[in-house]
Amino acid sequence: MGENGSPRVHQANPEPMSEDAKRKERDFRKKLNRDAREIVSASIHKGVKLIVHRPDYAPDHKQEYIALSNELMPVVREIARKTLPLLEHEVSAEFARNHYYGAKFQAESVAYRNYRHFAKKRPPTESPSLAVGLRIDESASMAAFGRLEAAKRAAIAVYEFCQICHIPILIYGDTADVSKMEHMSLFAYADFHKTDSYDRFRLMGIRARSNNRDGLALRIIAEKLAAAPQETKLLISLSDGQPKAMDDYTGSYAAQDMQQTIAEYERKGITFLAAAIGQDKDVIQQIYGNERFLDITNLREFPAKLVRMIARYL
Repeated sequence: MGENGSPRVHQANPEPMSEDAKRKERDFRKKLNRDAREIVSASIHKGVKLIVHRPDYAPDHKQEYIALSNELMPVVREIARKTLPLLEHEVSAEFARNHYYGAKFQAESVAYRNYRHFAKKRPPTESPSLAVGLRIDESASMAAFGRLEAAKRAAIAVYEFCQICHIPILIYGDTADVSKMEHMSLFAYADFHKTDSYDRFRLMGIRARSNNRDGLALRIIAEKLAAAPQETKLLISLSDGQPKAMDDYTGSYAAQDMQQTIAEYERKGITFLAAAIGQDKDVIQQIYGNERFLDITNLREFPAKLVRMIARYL
């Protein structure tokens, strides 16, 4: 019963998927696995046993989503409300902003420290575009100090903001060393190649699991973003600790892999941001560099801060 004595109804079972829908979901999952293994085939992660999962959702996921989103959505909608008119103006403006070079210097852009300080004339057919990737570290330490709920709230905020603003969004979680047959696990909660209204409920499947092999996850998500047609590609990594996976993916070896991956994909147009919410903030800052680092001290304010950061790249 609800607080006022009225009955509270819970859905017993979700609507069953048709056989055709099940087949398409299986085919999509197989494609995700093929693509991921191809992406890492020429990297140091070549021999890693990798599985990409497409998580299901359950009725309790929907209830958890509603509970977590009630507080978030007014803030997300307000940020989107302020952002959408800027997008409309941007489409109709003579000059397109946020370029590395151009005919017009924008002094106000210097504060963002992303080197996109110029504007250039836009052809009539060109409109501003952004694709976002959110990588979530699902290592075991995420279970501590409210980090897991903060990660879910951040995922909800980013997902819903991108939906309102029509921004293609990837949200992937990852962990390492689940078993001897599964060295690396990725969880495709939202993928712009197969949008699904139930993706928001899948986000509630984010868990604290095992170790983390950050470089591999970054490489896969960055490659998917690099192939997207949008002009600006933003990859946000949400992590509470430094990379550590069996047998020797740790320390300077793992840090060097991550830095090489970041450098490689920045040359392909990917912008990286690292949101650090745990005890290894100094190590994460050292790996990513000061210009890519976000120090998250207040987990309650984290989702709104992340959404405002994304809005700056539009």
